[in-house]
Amino acid sequence: MFTTLSASHRATLFLIVSACCFGSVTTLTVLTNRAGLPFITAMSWRYVLGGFILFLLMKSTSSIDVTWQKKWRLVLIGATAQALITYLSLYALNYIPVAPLAFLFFTYPAWVALLSALRGKERVTSASMTALTLAMLGISVMIGAPSAVSLNSAGVMLGLGTALLYALYLPAMETAQRGLPPSVSTFYLILGAGATFLVSSVITGQMQLPPSLEAWGYVGLLSVVCTVLAFTALIAGLRELGPLRTAIISTVEPFFTSLLGVFFLRENLTVTTLTGGALIAVAVVLLHWQGRKVSDRAERFTV
Repeated sequence: MFTTLSASHRATLFLIVSACCFGSVTTLTVLTNRAGLPFITAMSWRYVLGGFILFLLMKSTSSIDVTWQKKWRLVLIGATAQALITYLSLYALNYIPVAPLAFLFFTYPAWVALLSALRGKERVTSASMTALTLAMLGISVMIGAPSAVSLNSAGVMLGLGTALLYALYLPAMETAQRGLPPSVSTFYLILGAGATFLVSSVITGQMQLPPSLEAWGYVGLLSVVCTVLAFTALIAGLRELGPLRTAIISTVEPFFTSLLGVFFLRENLTVTTLTGGALIAVAVVLLHWQGRKVSDRAERFTV
């Protein structure tokens, strides 16, 4: 049934799955830390085990010959941009709380739209801008706009810097992975990120084995769900829909994170969370409707 969907439908579903997988990172990282594994060590195991799984998948499903230029470009993006995004998003928590940081980070779709317009690489339509506005409004309602008076300026700069870095990261990844299966692209990306965290954990003396079966279980979920599934689905959707639509659809991530917090961390499910999630859902439906209209027009033109 899934194979009968149009390319746009499949890409949208891939991105929703990816956002939900990425939305699990915070909850699983908290649980992993509670099980006795430091953050950098947990991320090292996450990327190393995820890379090993992707290596096996790549070898069993793909015979494509990847040039060294493409390999090193993806490894470099993973080792720098992906590792920095992961680390800085945590480091910023030393200065500002989770909710304001999430608000600042999820301004990245607006940065993607601005950069796309400036570079002329992707057409920004009225439907895209409407969806972007709805998504940003949903984030604002769900998380709450940060108060500039009470926030540490270093934390704000780190949050906005991470958002801008992610806005640059998406187009760079889209370009680097062209012509490659998602599992192959993801493997080299994760290889770079894993190398950075592994070296960091060894240098800081934090590298250790997960201390219990519970910790191993959380690391396994981080590797499979938040790495293999998350990145493979992201790249599969990104190559079809482009950075802007990918960024807007990915704003479902904080809503899913909130739901996981309710079920596993015993946090409260508020009206604002539901309202924000509804606005983001409308944005995704609007983008999906726009993509369907474009596909229908293209099909009629071809016929």
